[in-house]
Amino acid sequence: MTLPIDLHDQPHHDGSALYVSTAAPRLGERVTVWVRVPYDVESVHVRAVHDGEPRYHAAAVDPDRTGRPVGGYGSADTWWKAEITAVNPVTPYRFLLGGRTWLTAAGVADHDVPDATDFKLLTHEPPPAWLADAVVYQIFPDRFARSGARREPPEWALVRDWDTDPVLPGGPGVQRQFYGGDLDGITQRLDHIQQLGANTVYLTPFFPARSNHRYDASSFDRVDPVLGGDEALHRLADAVHARGMRLLGDITPNHCGDAHEWFVAAVSDVDAPEREMFYFDPDTGDYESWWGVKTLPKLNWGSELVRERMTGVLTRWLGPLDGWRVDVANMTGRLGADDHAHEVAALLRRAVGDHALIAEHNHDASADLDRDGWQGTMNYSGFTRPVWAWLRGPHLELEQFLGAPGPVPLRDGVQTLATFRAFAARMSWRSLVHSWNLLDSHDSPRVRTVTGSFERHLLALGLQATLPGAPMVFAGSEFGLTGTNGEHSRTPMPWNRPRDDAMHAAYRQLLGLRAAEPALRRGGLRWLHADADCLVFLRETEAESVLVCVRRAAGRPVRLPYRGRARGLYNAGDLRELVLPGDGPSLRLWRLAM
Repeated sequence: MTLPIDLHDQPHHDGSALYVSTAAPRLGERVTVWVRVPYDVESVHVRAVHDGEPRYHAAAVDPDRTGRPVGGYGSADTWWKAEITAVNPVTPYRFLLGGRTWLTAAGVADHDVPDATDFKLLTHEPPPAWLADAVVYQIFPDRFARSGARREPPEWALVRDWDTDPVLPGGPGVQRQFYGGDLDGITQRLDHIQQLGANTVYLTPFFPARSNHRYDASSFDRVDPVLGGDEALHRLADAVHARGMRLLGDITPNHCGDAHEWFVAAVSDVDAPEREMFYFDPDTGDYESWWGVKTLPKLNWGSELVRERMTGVLTRWLGPLDGWRVDVANMTGRLGADDHAHEVAALLRRAVGDHALIAEHNHDASADLDRDGWQGTMNYSGFTRPVWAWLRGPHLELEQFLGAPGPVPLRDGVQTLATFRAFAARMSWRSLVHSWNLLDSHDSPRVRTVTGSFERHLLALGLQATLPGAPMVFAGSEFGLTGTNGEHSRTPMPWNRPRDDAMHAAYRQLLGLRAAEPALRRGGLRWLHADADCLVFLRETEAESVLVCVRRAAGRPVRLPYRGRARGLYNAGDLRELVLPGDGPSLRLWRLAM
């Protein structure tokens, strides 16, 4: 077992407003950066990389911050500040303390370290301002709610009763089982979504297709009539926007369906303009597809026609939609020697303008971020995986760990913290806070199945509601639905079945607390303590700090130096000194006040 670690006495900097004067500098703009140091050092320098060459800038003690409890914690810290220039679209920087110690986004190092984890200033156009406060609610339209409108099922459908579990992979007609949820059904249930604390609705694809998941679109020009058609999407968008909420769609720029009008034209005539939009073997006439699934032919982003038409698709639905989640963004534009991925991301980013563009990426997304393309990612690697590995139930039996062979490993809190920090350190603060922290999705087992209990599910929710990044809730997890794989997790919503109302109440309370506390949405992140069964961290603004303690099992109380008091926000009373109780499992939050 790894030994506990305490980080409260470590120097700290992050990309939040407490440490950086602007999150969206212009190219060439001077930016003030601060670093807090809890011990005496004779000098602090900032190393910024300008045009590929490091430059050093001396920092000075900031008398306005030093010696007072900025954020409510650490009144004895010395604050140093310096100015650096955003010379390049991405300007990396780090701190040199006392001429000996480096501080990067990965933490403190007493030896030289590579530049990959340097902090970053970005001058690219920032994401829409509302995205930083988003709580995203994911809906698989076929399984959310029926409106009661009478519509004939599509010819491919195997009609299922709403209150029956889906047929699982390997069974007959998995992709054709049809429950009949529609867009007007979502409109009728917006009270539920808003009262839960979500302010952004994300729909998996709504285009016509020959499957229930609709990732095999036959057209991008219209909404599937089975879902209510274009008119139903506009009704939903109007109702969402009337509540001050946002609506996101799901687009597949990597592929379309084999019944799509573009692909039909391409296979029907070797001289058709659409032929260049796909990868055809000139000898056999065979074509490339996503993972060899022939119903999903892969688009060739070397084609100007693909670029023209796909950018047109994204822009034509803006208005009803406030942006897009991009399916398999990590594969889009990539095949063998072809790698147009960063061009594609930048092209689509320019096309959507001041709208959201979030990439699906189920492993390390950092190489595809901070390039004026995707604004963030679905943070499977930097959030979902460490949470699952720390909070997995003792009797969990899954054959894979989000695609990796073998069961979900059981890891301790120190290993979990190491994973959180390793992935966060490789992306800018901007990309981190605009990425989605998800506990599950329509492509994964349910978090309740992974955790195995209400208590551990609650702890996972606590991390989701309090760490930087937008919480993304897959519809039904608030009722404690279970699922052993993506298809099983697509069980229809239990509107008329038994459900976990205590879990629902916890979602409402914790997501509501996130909305009410600026530090939980816009504050920096400072880790204070980790041991096998406990994680402790601060979310900080200049005005306040929120202290979070997540404990998966009982253990020794955690003692932290502090001279003020801590007022309970969730499952916690007031504390006059920071001795965090050792009982568990438990989730506690306090607001610090000197």
